[in-house]
Amino acid sequence: MNQKNGKNSLGLDKCFEETDNPIELFKKWFARAEETEINDPNAVAVATADTKNQPSVRMVLLKGLSEKGFVFYTNFNSKKGSDLKNNKRASMCFHWKSIRRQVRVIGTVEKVTEKEADDYYNSRPYKNKIGAWASSQSQILDKRNDFIKRIETYEKKYPTNDVPRPPHWSGWRLMPSQIEFWLDGEGRIHERLNFKKENGSWKKELLYP
Repeated sequence: MNQKNGKNSLGLDKCFEETDNPIELFKKWFARAEETEINDPNAVAVATADTKNQPSVRMVLLKGLSEKGFVFYTNFNSKKGSDLKNNKRASMCFHWKSIRRQVRVIGTVEKVTEKEADDYYNSRPYKNKIGAWASSQSQILDKRNDFIKRIETYEKKYPTNDVPRPPHWSGWRLMPSQIEFWLDGEGRIHERLNFKKENGSWKKELLYP
C-alpha cells in the first residue's frame, strides 16, 4: 500500500485495503460502522422478488456472518419468507451514513441449520420469543388489540423464558456471488470496488461511479 498518499494499489482510498477476500473487508468496514453509527449498524435492506417478478425491499438485522454468507432471521410465512421459498435470488444493501460507506451483496439464499436457528432464537429476549409466536407476519390485522390479545395468550402459555422456537421461524443465509464496496466522494466522484465469485474464487474490479 502506498502510505504516502493514503491510496491502495488500485488507486482507491486506503479503507479498501489490499485484500482479495471481500468477507474480511466487510468485517473491517462493519467494525468501523459499529463505532460510529448511532443505531443498528447491522441494519440492512433485503430485496426479494415474488413469482410475478415484483420486487420488495425491507430492513432487517444482520445476525450472522461467515465465509459462507450473511444471515438474518424471520417468519418463513412472511412476505419475504414466501418470496424466498419460491425465488432463492436476493440482494442486500448496507448504508452507513456516519462513515459514508455502502456495501451491496448479491446472491442466493439457503435456510440456516436447525441448530443455528435454535441457538439464535434461544438468545433472544422473552418478549421477542413471544412475538414470534403471536405475529402472523405480513398478514392483515383487523385491530391492533387483536395482536395484543394474542401476545397475552402466548405469555400465559409460555410464562417463563423457556419458549420453544416456532416451526415457521428460522433464518436465511445469503450466499454472495457479488459484493460491492462503495465510498462517497466529493462531487459524486465515488469509489467503487466490486468482488465477483468465479469458479469458487473472488475476482475484483473497479466500477465507474
